[in-house]
Amino acid sequence: SLQMGLNIWKDMENGTSVEEFILLGFPGTWQSRVSLVVVFALMYTLTVIGNASIIALVWRSSNLHTPMYFFLCNLSFLDIWYTTGVVPKAIGVMLGTSQTISFSVCILQLFFLLSLGSTECFLLSVMAYDRYLAICYPLRYSSLMNSVLSLRLALSSWLGGFLSISLLAFMTSRLSFCGPDVINHFLCDIDSCLALSCSDTWPVELATFLVSIIVVVASCVVTLVSYIYIISSILRIRSVHGRKKAFSTCSAHLSVVTIWYGSTMFLYVKPSAQNSLDLNKIVNTFNTVVTPLLNPFIYTLRNKEVKLALGRAFQKK
Repeated sequence: SLQMGLNIWKDMENGTSVEEFILLGFPGTWQSRVSLVVVFALMYTLTVIGNASIIALVWRSSNLHTPMYFFLCNLSFLDIWYTTGVVPKAIGVMLGTSQTISFSVCILQLFFLLSLGSTECFLLSVMAYDRYLAICYPLRYSSLMNSVLSLRLALSSWLGGFLSISLLAFMTSRLSFCGPDVINHFLCDIDSCLALSCSDTWPVELATFLVSIIVVVASCVVTLVSYIYIISSILRIRSVHGRKKAFSTCSAHLSVVTIWYGSTMFLYVKPSAQNSLDLNKIVNTFNTVVTPLLNPFIYTLRNKEVKLALGRAFQKK
Protein backbone atom coordinates (compact mmCIF):
# COMPACT_ATOMS: atom_id res chain seq x y z
CA SER A 1 0.00 0.00 0.00
CA LEU A 2 2.98 2.30 0.69
CA GLN A 3 4.21 1.57 -2.86
CA MET A 4 0.73 2.34 -4.23
CA GLY A 5 0.70 5.64 -2.34
CA LEU A 6 4.13 6.53 -3.73
CA ASN A 7 2.97 5.67 -7.28
CA ILE A 8 -0.11 7.90 -6.91
CA TRP A 9 2.05 10.72 -5.56
CA LYS A 10 4.47 10.29 -8.50
CA ASP A 11 1.55 10.39 -10.95
CA MET A 12 0.19 13.54 -9.32
CA GLU A 13 3.61 15.15 -9.57
CA ASN A 14 3.62 14.34 -13.30
CA GLY A 15 0.32 16.18 -13.70
CA THR A 16 -2.26 13.37 -13.58
CA SER A 17 -3.32 10.34 -11.56
CA VAL A 18 -6.35 9.54 -13.76
CA GLU A 19 -5.13 7.71 -16.86
CA GLU A 20 -8.44 7.59 -18.71
CA PHE A 21 -11.87 9.22 -18.66
CA ILE A 22 -15.34 7.78 -19.21
CA LEU A 23 -17.50 9.77 -21.64
CA LEU A 24 -21.22 9.71 -20.80
CA GLY A 25 -22.51 10.98 -24.13
CA PHE A 26 -26.26 11.54 -24.18
CA PRO A 27 -28.30 9.90 -21.41
CA GLY A 28 -31.49 8.04 -22.34
CA THR A 29 -32.86 4.70 -23.48
CA TRP A 30 -31.03 2.40 -25.90
CA GLN A 31 -33.59 3.25 -28.63
CA SER A 32 -33.08 7.02 -28.24
CA ARG A 33 -29.29 6.58 -28.35
CA VAL A 34 -29.51 4.42 -31.50
CA SER A 35 -31.75 7.09 -33.10
CA LEU A 36 -29.10 9.71 -32.27
CA VAL A 37 -26.37 7.47 -33.73
CA VAL A 38 -28.33 7.21 -37.01
CA VAL A 39 -28.78 11.02 -37.11
CA PHE A 40 -25.08 11.65 -36.32
CA ALA A 41 -23.92 9.08 -38.91
CA LEU A 42 -26.21 10.51 -41.61
CA MET A 43 -25.14 14.10 -40.89
CA TYR A 44 -21.46 13.09 -40.85
CA THR A 45 -21.78 11.31 -44.22
CA LEU A 46 -23.56 14.31 -45.77
CA THR A 47 -20.96 16.70 -44.29
CA VAL A 48 -18.02 14.79 -45.79
CA ILE A 49 -19.76 14.35 -49.18
CA GLY A 50 -20.94 17.99 -49.27
CA ASN A 51 -17.60 19.55 -48.35
CA ALA A 52 -15.56 17.17 -50.52
CA SER A 53 -17.89 17.98 -53.45
CA ILE A 54 -17.22 21.71 -53.03
CA ILE A 55 -13.43 21.10 -53.07
CA ALA A 56 -13.76 18.88 -56.19
CA LEU A 57 -16.08 21.37 -57.93
CA VAL A 58 -13.73 24.34 -57.32
CA TRP A 59 -10.75 22.23 -58.38
CA ARG A 60 -12.46 21.26 -61.69
CA SER A 61 -14.14 24.58 -62.59
CA SER A 62 -11.63 27.13 -63.90
CA ASN A 63 -14.12 30.01 -63.45
CA LEU A 64 -14.11 29.27 -59.68
CA HIS A 65 -10.32 29.67 -59.40
CA THR A 66 -10.64 32.92 -57.44
CA PRO A 67 -9.56 33.87 -53.87
CA MET A 68 -13.17 33.60 -52.61
CA TYR A 69 -13.43 29.94 -53.65
CA PHE A 70 -9.88 29.20 -52.53
CA PHE A 71 -10.88 30.30 -49.01
CA LEU A 72 -14.12 28.30 -49.32
CA CYS A 73 -12.06 25.17 -50.14
CA ASN A 74 -9.98 25.79 -47.00
CA LEU A 75 -13.21 26.08 -44.98
CA SER A 76 -14.62 22.86 -46.49
CA PHE A 77 -11.35 20.98 -45.85
CA LEU A 78 -11.35 22.26 -42.25
CA ASP A 79 -15.01 21.25 -41.70
CA ILE A 80 -14.32 17.67 -42.83
CA TRP A 81 -11.58 17.31 -40.18
CA TYR A 82 -13.52 19.25 -37.54
CA THR A 83 -16.50 16.90 -37.68
CA THR A 84 -14.21 13.82 -38.07
CA GLY A 85 -12.57 14.74 -34.76
CA VAL A 86 -15.95 14.40 -33.03
CA VAL A 87 -18.54 12.17 -34.73
CA PRO A 88 -16.82 8.72 -34.99
CA LYS A 89 -15.90 8.81 -31.27
CA ALA A 90 -19.34 10.20 -30.30
CA ILE A 91 -21.02 7.29 -32.12
CA GLY A 92 -18.82 4.83 -30.21
CA VAL A 93 -19.73 6.55 -26.93
CA MET A 94 -23.49 6.45 -27.66
CA LEU A 95 -23.36 2.76 -28.69
CA GLY A 96 -21.35 1.96 -25.54
CA THR A 97 -18.53 0.35 -27.54
CA SER A 98 -15.96 3.10 -26.94
CA GLN A 99 -16.87 5.07 -23.82
CA THR A 100 -13.36 5.42 -22.41
CA ILE A 101 -10.76 7.88 -23.66
CA SER A 102 -7.15 7.99 -22.45
CA PHE A 103 -5.87 11.21 -20.87
CA SER A 104 -3.41 11.89 -23.73
CA VAL A 105 -6.06 11.27 -26.44
CA CYS A 106 -8.47 13.50 -24.52
CA ILE A 107 -5.93 16.38 -24.54
CA LEU A 108 -5.17 15.68 -28.22
CA GLN A 109 -8.89 15.86 -29.14
CA LEU A 110 -9.28 19.06 -27.12
CA PHE A 111 -6.25 20.62 -28.87
CA PHE A 112 -7.36 19.46 -32.33
CA LEU A 113 -10.95 20.73 -31.98
CA LEU A 114 -10.06 24.09 -30.42
CA SER A 115 -7.31 24.68 -33.01
CA LEU A 116 -9.67 23.92 -35.91
CA GLY A 117 -12.35 26.10 -34.30
CA SER A 118 -9.87 28.98 -33.99
CA THR A 119 -8.75 28.48 -37.60
CA GLU A 120 -12.40 28.67 -38.69
CA CYS A 121 -12.77 32.02 -36.87
CA PHE A 122 -9.70 33.39 -38.67
CA LEU A 123 -10.79 31.97 -42.05
CA LEU A 124 -14.26 33.53 -41.75
CA SER A 125 -12.72 36.93 -40.97
CA VAL A 126 -10.34 36.56 -43.94
CA MET A 127 -13.35 35.73 -46.16
CA ALA A 128 -15.14 38.84 -44.85
CA TYR A 129 -12.07 40.95 -45.70
CA ASP A 130 -12.02 39.37 -49.16
CA ARG A 131 -15.70 40.32 -49.71
CA TYR A 132 -14.93 43.85 -48.44
CA LEU A 133 -12.21 44.28 -51.08
CA ALA A 134 -14.42 42.78 -53.82
CA ILE A 135 -17.39 45.07 -53.09
CA CYS A 136 -15.64 48.28 -51.98
CA TYR A 137 -12.77 48.15 -54.52
CA PRO A 138 -14.17 46.15 -57.49
CA LEU A 139 -11.78 47.63 -60.08
CA ARG A 140 -8.65 47.08 -57.99
CA TYR A 141 -9.80 43.78 -56.43
CA SER A 142 -7.74 41.39 -58.61
CA SER A 143 -4.54 43.35 -57.94
CA LEU A 144 -5.26 43.80 -54.20
CA MET A 145 -6.34 40.20 -53.47
CA ASN A 146 -3.82 38.32 -55.61
CA SER A 147 -2.89 34.64 -55.30
CA VAL A 148 0.15 35.39 -53.08
CA LEU A 149 -1.89 37.39 -50.54
CA SER A 150 -4.74 34.85 -50.49
CA LEU A 151 -2.24 32.02 -49.86
CA ARG A 152 -0.58 34.03 -47.06
CA LEU A 153 -3.94 34.83 -45.43
CA ALA A 154 -5.04 31.17 -45.56
CA LEU A 155 -1.68 29.98 -44.13
CA SER A 156 -1.82 32.62 -41.39
CA SER A 157 -5.33 31.44 -40.44
CA TRP A 158 -4.16 27.82 -40.05
CA LEU A 159 -0.95 28.73 -38.19
CA GLY A 160 -2.72 31.29 -35.99
CA GLY A 161 -5.46 28.78 -35.12
CA PHE A 162 -3.06 26.03 -34.04
CA LEU A 163 -0.49 28.27 -32.32
CA SER A 164 -3.11 30.15 -30.28
CA ILE A 165 -4.34 26.90 -28.69
CA SER A 166 -0.91 25.27 -28.07
CA LEU A 167 -0.26 26.94 -24.69
CA LEU A 168 -3.87 26.34 -23.58
CA ALA A 169 -3.65 22.60 -24.38
CA PHE A 170 -0.27 22.37 -22.61
CA MET A 171 -1.65 24.08 -19.47
CA THR A 172 -4.67 21.72 -19.46
CA SER A 173 -2.34 18.70 -19.78
CA ARG A 174 -0.49 19.83 -16.62
CA LEU A 175 -3.66 19.85 -14.48
CA SER A 176 -4.05 17.15 -11.80
CA PHE A 177 -6.95 14.70 -12.05
CA CYS A 178 -7.48 12.60 -8.93
CA GLY A 179 -11.04 11.38 -9.73
CA PRO A 180 -13.94 11.24 -10.49
CA ASP A 181 -13.10 10.32 -14.07
CA VAL A 182 -16.55 10.67 -15.69
CA ILE A 183 -17.02 13.40 -18.34
CA ASN A 184 -20.64 14.43 -18.89
CA HIS A 185 -20.09 14.91 -22.63
CA PHE A 186 -19.51 13.05 -25.92
CA LEU A 187 -16.12 14.78 -26.41
CA CYS A 188 -13.24 16.24 -24.39
CA ASP A 189 -13.59 19.99 -23.98
CA ILE A 190 -12.02 22.59 -21.70
CA ASP A 191 -15.07 22.95 -19.40
CA SER A 192 -15.27 19.19 -18.75
CA CYS A 193 -11.56 18.99 -17.91
CA LEU A 194 -11.76 22.02 -15.59
CA ALA A 195 -14.83 20.56 -13.83
CA LEU A 196 -12.93 17.30 -13.07
CA SER A 197 -9.54 18.73 -12.11
CA CYS A 198 -8.46 18.64 -8.46
CA SER A 199 -5.78 21.32 -8.91
CA ASP A 200 -6.21 25.09 -9.15
CA THR A 201 -7.96 25.70 -12.49
CA TRP A 202 -7.96 29.51 -12.29
CA PRO A 203 -4.84 30.01 -14.53
CA VAL A 204 -6.36 27.75 -17.24
CA GLU A 205 -9.75 29.49 -16.96
CA LEU A 206 -8.05 32.88 -17.35
CA ALA A 207 -5.95 31.62 -20.30
CA THR A 208 -9.10 30.18 -21.94
CA PHE A 209 -10.89 33.50 -21.52
CA LEU A 210 -7.95 35.52 -22.90
CA VAL A 211 -7.43 33.18 -25.90
CA SER A 212 -11.19 33.33 -26.59
CA ILE A 213 -11.09 37.12 -26.53
CA ILE A 214 -8.08 37.22 -28.88
CA VAL A 215 -9.39 34.58 -31.31
CA VAL A 216 -13.18 34.94 -31.28
CA VAL A 217 -13.63 38.62 -30.51
CA ALA A 218 -10.70 39.89 -32.64
CA SER A 219 -11.80 37.86 -35.69
CA CYS A 220 -15.42 38.88 -35.06
CA VAL A 221 -14.42 42.57 -35.00
CA VAL A 222 -12.59 42.20 -38.36
CA THR A 223 -15.71 40.51 -39.80
CA LEU A 224 -18.05 43.13 -38.32
CA VAL A 225 -15.99 46.11 -39.55
CA SER A 226 -15.73 44.51 -43.02
CA TYR A 227 -19.52 44.12 -43.15
CA ILE A 228 -20.16 47.69 -41.98
CA TYR A 229 -18.11 48.90 -44.97
CA ILE A 230 -19.75 46.31 -47.29
CA ILE A 231 -23.32 47.31 -46.30
CA SER A 232 -22.60 51.06 -46.53
CA SER A 233 -21.05 50.46 -49.97
CA ILE A 234 -24.05 48.36 -51.14
CA LEU A 235 -26.49 51.06 -49.95
CA ARG A 236 -24.69 53.61 -52.14
CA ILE A 237 -25.37 51.53 -55.28
CA ARG A 238 -28.27 53.23 -57.06
CA SER A 239 -29.85 50.37 -59.05
CA VAL A 240 -31.86 47.68 -57.21
CA HIS A 241 -30.33 45.00 -59.47
CA GLY A 242 -26.81 46.23 -58.62
CA ARG A 243 -27.56 46.15 -54.88
CA LYS A 244 -28.99 42.61 -55.17
CA LYS A 245 -25.98 41.39 -57.15
CA ALA A 246 -23.51 42.89 -54.66
CA PHE A 247 -25.35 41.47 -51.66
CA SER A 248 -25.68 37.99 -53.24
CA THR A 249 -21.86 37.68 -53.30
CA CYS A 250 -21.67 37.89 -49.51
CA SER A 251 -25.07 36.62 -48.26
CA ALA A 252 -23.87 32.99 -47.99
CA HIS A 253 -20.81 34.02 -45.97
CA LEU A 254 -22.94 36.25 -43.73
CA SER A 255 -25.27 33.29 -42.96
CA VAL A 256 -22.33 31.03 -42.03
CA VAL A 257 -20.73 33.77 -39.89
CA THR A 258 -23.95 34.38 -37.93
CA ILE A 259 -24.44 30.67 -37.13
CA TRP A 260 -20.77 30.08 -36.24
CA TYR A 261 -20.13 33.10 -34.00
CA GLY A 262 -23.47 32.76 -32.21
CA SER A 263 -22.66 29.27 -30.93
CA THR A 264 -18.89 29.85 -30.46
CA MET A 265 -19.34 32.94 -28.29
CA PHE A 266 -21.80 31.09 -26.08
CA LEU A 267 -19.31 28.23 -25.56
CA TYR A 268 -16.00 30.01 -25.04
CA VAL A 269 -16.26 33.73 -24.27
CA LYS A 270 -17.14 33.51 -20.61
CA PRO A 271 -15.01 34.07 -17.49
CA SER A 272 -16.02 30.80 -15.76
CA ALA A 273 -16.40 27.14 -16.67
CA GLN A 274 -19.20 26.61 -14.15
CA ASN A 275 -22.14 26.69 -16.54
CA SER A 276 -24.56 23.98 -17.64
CA LEU A 277 -22.60 21.08 -19.18
CA ASP A 278 -25.87 19.71 -20.64
CA LEU A 279 -26.46 22.98 -22.48
CA ASN A 280 -22.82 22.85 -23.63
CA LYS A 281 -23.52 19.43 -25.18
CA ILE A 282 -26.36 20.83 -27.28
CA VAL A 283 -24.33 23.85 -28.44
CA ASN A 284 -21.29 21.63 -29.12
CA THR A 285 -23.47 19.35 -31.26
CA PHE A 286 -24.60 22.38 -33.23
CA ASN A 287 -21.02 23.65 -33.61
CA THR A 288 -19.27 20.39 -34.48
CA VAL A 289 -21.98 18.45 -36.34
CA VAL A 290 -24.66 20.84 -37.69
CA THR A 291 -22.54 23.85 -38.82
CA PRO A 292 -20.04 21.81 -40.95
CA LEU A 293 -23.09 20.20 -42.63
CA LEU A 294 -24.82 23.54 -43.28
CA ASN A 295 -21.79 25.32 -44.77
CA PRO A 296 -21.66 23.51 -48.18
CA PHE A 297 -25.45 23.72 -48.59
CA ILE A 298 -25.58 27.42 -47.72
CA TYR A 299 -22.81 28.15 -50.24
CA THR A 300 -24.38 26.07 -53.03
CA LEU A 301 -27.98 27.23 -52.52
CA ARG A 302 -27.14 30.93 -52.15
CA ASN A 303 -24.43 31.22 -54.77
CA LYS A 304 -25.20 31.55 -58.49
CA GLU A 305 -21.62 30.76 -59.65
CA VAL A 306 -21.50 27.49 -57.67
CA LYS A 307 -24.96 26.49 -58.96
CA LEU A 308 -23.86 27.14 -62.56
CA ALA A 309 -20.63 25.13 -62.04
CA LEU A 310 -22.69 22.28 -60.53
CA GLY A 311 -25.05 22.35 -63.51
CA ARG A 312 -22.11 22.17 -65.93
CA ALA A 313 -20.54 19.29 -63.97
CA PHE A 314 -23.78 17.27 -64.18
CA GLN A 315 -24.20 18.07 -67.90
CA LYS A 316 -20.69 16.73 -68.60
CA LYS A 317 -21.57 13.51 -66.79
